[in-house]
Amino acid sequence: MAWQPDEAPLRQLAECLRDSLSGNPAMQKNAEHMLKQAKASPDIDKYLAYVFSNGQPPSVVNMDASLYFQARAAAAVMLKNDIKTGYKTMPDTSKSYIKSVILVGLQDPNSQMRGYAGNVITEIVRQGGLLGWSQVLSDLVAMIGNENSSVPPQAQEGAMGALLKICEDNKKALNHEHAGGQRALTFLFPKLLEFTTSPLPKVRADSLSAANVFIPDKPLAVQENIDTLLQQLFSLSADPSNEVRKHVCRSFVHIADIAPHKITPYMEGLVDYMVTQQRNPDDSDLALDAAEFWLCAAEDEKMREHLGPYLAKIVPVLLESMVYSEDDILRLEGEKEDAELEDREEDIKPAFATSKSARLATATNDSETPNVNGTTLSSMDDDDDLSEGEIDDLDDDDSVGDPEEQWNLRKCSAAALDVLASVFHEPVFQATLPYLTTNLSHTEWPNREAAVLALGAIADGCMTVVEPHLPMLTPYMITLLQDSEPVVRQITCWSLGRYSGWASHLDENGKQQFFVPMMDGILQRMLDNNKRVQEAAASAFANLEEKANKELIPYCSIIVRQFVQCFAKYKYRNMFILYDCVQTLAEHVGPALAQDDLVSILMPALIQRWNQVSDQSREMFPLLECLSYVATALAGAFNRYAPGIFSRCMGIIHRNLQEALLAATNPTLDVPDKDFLVTSLDVVSAIIQALDPSSSAELVVRSQNFFQLLCLCMKDDNNDVRQSAYALLGDCAIYVFDQLQTQLPELMEVLIGQLELSQVMIDGEETGFSVINNACWSVGEIAMREKEGMQRYIDRLLQKIATILFTPNVPDSLNENAAIALGRLGLGSSQFLAPHLAQIAPPFIRAIENVMWTDEKGHALAGFMQIILANPSAMEQSLLQFFNEMSRAQRSLFNGPTPGHSALWDTFQKASGSILTDLRCKN
Repeated sequence: MAWQPDEAPLRQLAECLRDSLSGNPAMQKNAEHMLKQAKASPDIDKYLAYVFSNGQPPSVVNMDASLYFQARAAAAVMLKNDIKTGYKTMPDTSKSYIKSVILVGLQDPNSQMRGYAGNVITEIVRQGGLLGWSQVLSDLVAMIGNENSSVPPQAQEGAMGALLKICEDNKKALNHEHAGGQRALTFLFPKLLEFTTSPLPKVRADSLSAANVFIPDKPLAVQENIDTLLQQLFSLSADPSNEVRKHVCRSFVHIADIAPHKITPYMEGLVDYMVTQQRNPDDSDLALDAAEFWLCAAEDEKMREHLGPYLAKIVPVLLESMVYSEDDILRLEGEKEDAELEDREEDIKPAFATSKSARLATATNDSETPNVNGTTLSSMDDDDDLSEGEIDDLDDDDSVGDPEEQWNLRKCSAAALDVLASVFHEPVFQATLPYLTTNLSHTEWPNREAAVLALGAIADGCMTVVEPHLPMLTPYMITLLQDSEPVVRQITCWSLGRYSGWASHLDENGKQQFFVPMMDGILQRMLDNNKRVQEAAASAFANLEEKANKELIPYCSIIVRQFVQCFAKYKYRNMFILYDCVQTLAEHVGPALAQDDLVSILMPALIQRWNQVSDQSREMFPLLECLSYVATALAGAFNRYAPGIFSRCMGIIHRNLQEALLAATNPTLDVPDKDFLVTSLDVVSAIIQALDPSSSAELVVRSQNFFQLLCLCMKDDNNDVRQSAYALLGDCAIYVFDQLQTQLPELMEVLIGQLELSQVMIDGEETGFSVINNACWSVGEIAMREKEGMQRYIDRLLQKIATILFTPNVPDSLNENAAIALGRLGLGSSQFLAPHLAQIAPPFIRAIENVMWTDEKGHALAGFMQIILANPSAMEQSLLQFFNEMSRAQRSLFNGPTPGHSALWDTFQKASGSILTDLRCKN
């Protein structure tokens, strides 16, 4: 006989569940207390499942249907949470009972209740695994397929919704090969395609959505059924349901990525289809999914060539889609002057510290999808853990976020236009030109704004063909900086920023005619009375700084004075981008910023803000990063400001480490944010580099526990913290070695342990390699000064560094730094390394030949030749490679009379002479 609840507990539980959603604070509090007590009962989850699965109030429960509905909703949420937190310890009888009744919930007439049932089913599978409920897939498939012709339509929809959630949560498990080579997906994927023919639109949409979960990973089940999938997509392309067509568009995007050859024969029809869907006036989500196709296809080398013949169809629809919608226009027209309104700190997106990569030799990728109004034009993945019908009781904020920061049709279209321009160049400009001609001077601001957006979007890809028009377009865009609509001023800042590289590298007359007015116009808009315009102008000016570089030196005084006014005007949010402007200027003009008159106005503004920001504020991250660049640029001019900043950073480091230690022993305490450690370490490093050695040494000495704190950071469990810590260690070796030297025994033990490569190779995290990279660099810098003192560590260091050099698939930058460290160790420990020369020479030469010609490379080669002098016969097998490398050195490095270079060349002559003498003796 099936389990039955006792009447009294059932009645009491139903009342508590109802009261928990009553809206009455006193009743809710009492209900929550009673429900916590009820969790002690081993049968609580059976009771919850019973309440939820009964569509009508049991006879012992005295409440009407609407109140019982609340009780059922609360029971479903509580049951799901219990399964989530305690399924593994739940009694088997409870698990069995829940599984036996929960499928009934999928047949509920109410869609919200069906959603709740799907949430519970999904959570059971998530916690117990597919094998823990092996029958669930076949049960759901049978229900969706209406195999016994008795399942009502709503049950088919509920079962399909549950199956979709299972697919989303168990993508890898469904494709996992079990004993006998069976994969659940082999059975499931064809069924999903079959369900796309259902007469129910929701089943068609959800089944195709479930299929889309698997297509990007290209499992065998997808490959075997891709032709059937295409046939279904062509059939569904005319489906009357917008939701179905939305998933059709997504499917084509996925196929374009994994099997472009399957759809390129149908490109003309696909283009017409996507254009039609993107022009859908009633469903912006459908239009967005269609627009994603252009972005995907344009970025794929195998697809993009097939788009070329259809640019005349594609570009106009992209341009149309870049105009703000009527709803957006109503919302934006209400935004005028708001510069005096304070920002709330909780409204700001978290800013994450970026640790110093220190001495990485790898190049960075400068290509970046453009920003529109401060938001990157690339699709953002929104992780939404809430399923249909689920109550989010953790967030009582009704805000759905800033619409201007959300990925949408407008941004996707602009991004697609940018990518197409970078691929096809002039044809895209020719297709865009009629739109620009018609709309740049349009009387309606949304059309003007969209035209300026289009002009900015094609900037990089079409620069050569746009350039002849820029003498006319640039002055006009500068006039738009005075437009009455803030949104137009905002997008004009962005667009001008994208053309600033052209203007900043004109001849002197051209600069005065175009660059100076452009720069001045953007600077003026940084003081706009609309915060969004301020933000866009600051972002555009940071872009201008990157492109103009040292061309800005003559204008530093104007720029800095404007920045100082911004410090006085900006509220919390825009202060972040202002710091970026200051640090970018410092990075690109360097010592030009150290003029007394500039220092005297910039530093007080920064210090005033420094004094206002608390140690716990997230604003500390960009402020600290900004100060590190400013310190480097100002060098000695930073002296008077250094002690206070240095001391506070060391205090932040000390407190953060203490809080982490307490949190490790007390789970009730929050783990401190390690970003505070990263940024503070980077500022300390920048100060030590910026000041003269005696001033830096004095700061280190004053901070009595400096090296103890550094040692703790070197042992931290966070990669970013360790990466910055080892960068600081290397800087200490260069600038304050006398103070470091007494602490070396303890620090070297930690440093040698950090050179272990095995775990990083398993994890495969780039930041893990970066930590070892900085550690290698630190070894080399210490070896340059400690020389003979490194002999006590040489055996362990050689073992670690050789492992790096001999391990395949290690990043090039790490190999290069390992080789430099090894060579520098030869300066003081050549006799200890010499017995291993035959083994280490080949990987050393392979790595060092990729390093740019710097003093560091010269030191490494000098040390390596000391090793050769101690054992010349070991070079017999590597002689040709070594002479080739030194030949390149002679051409690249020894053109001048630099004494250090001459000494290196003398050492090479001695080493090569020893090798040749040894070879003659052998022969």
